[in-house]
Amino acid sequence: MKFQISREALLKPLTLVAGVVERRQTLPILSNARMDLDEESLSLTGTDLEVELTGRVSLETAADAGQLTAPARKLLDICKALPEGSTLTFTLKDENRLQITSGRSRFSLTTLPASDFPTVEESPEDFQLQVSQGELRQLIERTAFAMAQQDVRYYLNGMLWEVSKGQLRAVATDGHRLAMSIYKSDSIQADSRRQLIVPRKGILELQRLLGSDESPVTLVFGKNHVRAITSEFTFTSKLVDGKFPDYERVLPKGGTQCVEAPREALRQALARVAILSNEKYRGVRVMLSENQMQVLANNPEQEEAEESVAVSYKGAGLEIGFNVSYLLDVTGVLTEEQIRITLSDANSSALIEGAGSDGKSVYVVMPMRL
Repeated sequence: MKFQISREALLKPLTLVAGVVERRQTLPILSNARMDLDEESLSLTGTDLEVELTGRVSLETAADAGQLTAPARKLLDICKALPEGSTLTFTLKDENRLQITSGRSRFSLTTLPASDFPTVEESPEDFQLQVSQGELRQLIERTAFAMAQQDVRYYLNGMLWEVSKGQLRAVATDGHRLAMSIYKSDSIQADSRRQLIVPRKGILELQRLLGSDESPVTLVFGKNHVRAITSEFTFTSKLVDGKFPDYERVLPKGGTQCVEAPREALRQALARVAILSNEKYRGVRVMLSENQMQVLANNPEQEEAEESVAVSYKGAGLEIGFNVSYLLDVTGVLTEEQIRITLSDANSSALIEGAGSDGKSVYVVMPMRL
């Protein structure tokens, strides 16, 4: 096995793959990246047994085909340390020794057999669809913040993807707030509703990989895995085996008090008030009166903060408490200039969405008792 490749061509797929590899592994081979070489291209694969990523790069010169695994992060560090424009020559010297030369530099790495490299267990393909990378990335960005972290309700430590005719819906909740975003397309020809839960690590890794442009990504759904395929990489994640809560029951209905507020002005006011909120509970008091919203916070040191925001509101006076971090998360991901907050009373959840967004992204935040 022998091939040549430029530093810049190798750096991109190697950086992607090394991001999947955990620094501390129970199995030594999980610290390695598998290198699959044919005459014209090189594929690099990394896995932690939950997610798997394969990056591909074309070779300018013909190569001797072969397979091996080598330490992923050491390879990346060597590549980064070499000067720009370098050409690397890889040569398999014997069964467990890989030599890398570039100019006057020479490195020798220990390898492990490619046959011992584990792969994420696949299941038969159930359904597939194609979306743009930018649309899928936005769908994830608008909902990922609401995923739970290390919750005993393991099915909350991930994101629900629901496919139905003409749309892909993403939902995340940690039990205190819920985020839902919808991507609509006539190209999604689902004959029945399908639901799957992608684990937290899979979602965050995919968000890191996706671009913001219109280039396509094919999503392949299996019984126990989901796969994202682009021209540059193939990403596979196991699914969470569990039943996601009935999110439609959580969406507040029949709210009578409606507030429209300038999103950026509200976000900045919340950020300032949050400075003096209780560091542990992060509670703020929201007081509504005609065309005005007051946001107040205090902490155990008897410090206080107060902000007033001009809003569009005609209902009766209302006082309600919220976790300010949850409100900041929502105002941070919405892009509309105006947001709409629908309330019923001080003990009911708030429904937040962009004004005029037609329900494309919807957020639910439970109230706090202060």
